[in-house]
Amino acid sequence: MPTVVAKENESFDYLLKRFKKKCEKAAILSEIKKHQAYEKPSVKKKREANAARRKMLKMQRRMQRYMR
Repeated sequence: MPTVVAKENESFDYLLKRFKKKCEKAAILSEIKKHQAYEKPSVKKKREANAARRKMLKMQRRMQRYMR
């Protein structure tokens, strides 16, 4: 579980923002959502294929940037 330490004169809103960012980086919320309900194998396969496709397109864009 991510933790944040309050610095001197730091507002609660800023602390909450930092905590949410750390949780997002640790992928806690997506993990919770993933386990909330059953996911059919076909839906899981489609989601994973889309993620792989996005990852490949991102890598291709990076490679094109370096090739210029």
